[in-house]
Amino acid sequence: MKLRSLLMAACLPVLAACQTAPRPAPPAPVIRAAGMLTGQAPLDPADGIPGSGRALSVTYLSTDGVTGTGLVPVTGEVIYPAGTPPAGGWPIVAWAHGTVGIANACAPSRNPHSVRDQDYLGAWLRRGFAIVATDYQGLGSAGTHPYLNARAEAYSVLDGVRAALSGLPDLRDTVMIVGQSQGGGAAFAAAAYAPSYAPTLDIRGTVATGIPYMTPEIAKALMAGSHGGAGKPPKGQVDPVVAYALLIGASTAGLDPAFDPATAFTPRAMRAFRAASDTCLSGLLDIVRDDGLTRANSFRPTLPRALAPALKAMAFPTLKLAAPLFVGTGSEDRDVAPQGQLLLVRDACRAGTTVQAHLYRGLDHSQTVMASLPDSAAFTRSVMGGMPVTPDCAPVARRPEAGPTESGKNMSSLSGK
Repeated sequence: MKLRSLLMAACLPVLAACQTAPRPAPPAPVIRAAGMLTGQAPLDPADGIPGSGRALSVTYLSTDGVTGTGLVPVTGEVIYPAGTPPAGGWPIVAWAHGTVGIANACAPSRNPHSVRDQDYLGAWLRRGFAIVATDYQGLGSAGTHPYLNARAEAYSVLDGVRAALSGLPDLRDTVMIVGQSQGGGAAFAAAAYAPSYAPTLDIRGTVATGIPYMTPEIAKALMAGSHGGAGKPPKGQVDPVVAYALLIGASTAGLDPAFDPATAFTPRAMRAFRAASDTCLSGLLDIVRDDGLTRANSFRPTLPRALAPALKAMAFPTLKLAAPLFVGTGSEDRDVAPQGQLLLVRDACRAGTTVQAHLYRGLDHSQTVMASLPDSAAFTRSVMGGMPVTPDCAPVARRPEAGPTESGKNMSSLSGK
């Protein structure tokens, strides 16, 4: 009996040790936050930029710009320059693309870049910048693309940069925000929201060409076709403003089931309205042409009121940017009124933004993109090098400098140190 008691006493510490052995700690939960990189894969070579280095398609999280809360997935691209990265990594161009449509199939990361954009982005790669290009919320990912919604575009641009910096190698937090057309507005919006939404990003400057500026007065005039250079196009030419309005309507319908398109568009425009949800811009322009659509026969007088929430969402939160702004405008721009672009220049200057504006005589919406490269090179050299920018708030129309193109040249000095 005594022996049994002794054996039991000897076993008790062992049993106690077995019973109190610590369990393995559970894995730490993954904290999902805006600016988090959630996926990456090699970009299809057909969708890249000739002569570039590594190219990736990416997925990341962003704040829902429509509601201002919650997270949404966003897709995009990251394209590196060829060659060895500099000490500290490549600086970044946050590229905001122009209108392509609102269907997922239209997302730039799923399609080859246009020849113009290949040349333009190739120039920035040769300047020594990596390209971080968002598709924007709802374009290439779940949900409706909130077309021209300034906050949604801004969050997508800024979170794309934060995701690339946090999840990919050989990049540094020195950023130029660059955009054309819809992307010009997205670039301005990103620079405007950055101090409050992404204050840690080192944004040196913004380059915008063909930038839309939506005020109630401009919206009313555009829909009536009376706003200066972006008024009704020459007879026989397709009016791009009709297509843009249809995209705004289709986006509004996707976000608000109560929206009635008949309050904005005539029966003649309904085939094009229905197509706008799943047809890319080039196909939509074909329908506008084939159906003979104009602002006069497509827009109801109540269109501005019907689209008022969407037009209001295009407004920028401030016109005072923390970093300098470059604006390039074509005097013959039929897509985005030159007068509206110059009005933005005036208003941004009055608000305290350092603006360098250039008005290119005889050039249209697309031609201005490449024509602006020599001027944006000088602007970029200044802001990346911490040098003052010469402001110009009242540009005089001039022919763009012919000058050499940047193809084949080493432009890495423009990216700063």
